Amino acid sequence: MDIVITYVNGLDPEWQRLYEQYTSTPILEKRFRDWGTLKYLFRGIQTNMPFIRKVHLVVSGMTQIPEWINRQEVNVVLHSDIIPEEYLPTFNCNPIEMHLHRIKDLDEEFLYFNDDMFPVRHCQPTDFFRGGKGVIRMTRHLFAFDMFKKICRNSSRVAHEALGRKNSIFFLRPQHICSPMLKSECEELYAKVEPMIKASISRVRTSDNLNQYMFINYAYLKGKIINEPISKKHFSVGIVSASKLHQFIVQPTHKMACINDVQLSEERYVELHKILHDSFEELFPQKSKFEI
Repeated sequence: MDIVITYVNGLDPEWQRLYEQYTSTPILEKRFRDWGTLKYLFRGIQTNMPFIRKVHLVVSGMTQIPEWINRQEVNVVLHSDIIPEEYLPTFNCNPIEMHLHRIKDLDEEFLYFNDDMFPVRHCQPTDFFRGGKGVIRMTRHLFAFDMFKKICRNSSRVAHEALGRKNSIFFLRPQHICSPMLKSECEELYAKVEPMIKASISRVRTSDNLNQYMFINYAYLKGKIINEPISKKHFSVGIVSASKLHQFIVQPTHKMACINDVQLSEERYVELHKILHDSFEELFPQKSKFEI
């Protein structure tokens, strides 16, 4: 299986220039802030997921590639490699997610990671795929008050419609962790609902978007998802104590960690930034093959 990672460095001047040129939306710091922890995701993959065939890093342009990335070991994919030109540049993760299956030489089974997800204990291939099926916890939800949940509801509806199924008042939502994706199922769904996908695309996030949950929901409705949770611990940097974060990272109790960014004071950001780096250096002190 492969891993696909999407990454944005919001401090990149070229990225900021394009953002200002093409949008009128203020940069939301918590969505594009670079914590400098991407290398620990790669170290976690090498240490705890040695069965991974290839890692693909998806970025908007050449200035977004971290200087330490070893391109002999990491397949760097530009947005222009997979997304139609008329939708570029984009500053919205959702159109990017709609086109990940177009990555050249992508394995049939792949895991989609955001850059705030980390494998912190040894994993097995069967944690994510078994017998050609993905493994992830699926839940049903009724209320969709915020933008993200509205996007999840849209994605659930489209998956149902693609299979000719009546849409419920409840919407499907996969567990928030790395997503087990089947390339052939993504291709099949995209072909079925391409006009709907293209109509949903916007440069910045809106409540009319679709997201990658659409593909997992589709596979689930076809019986190609095993409804079991991936072992993970979720942290919000807005409420977790520095000591608890450190304790978990150096002595993890779950296989995966998701460390979710929120709006923070500068003082709090500096404190947690140091804790994260110190803790990950203790857990993964050696460079990976993915680093120069």
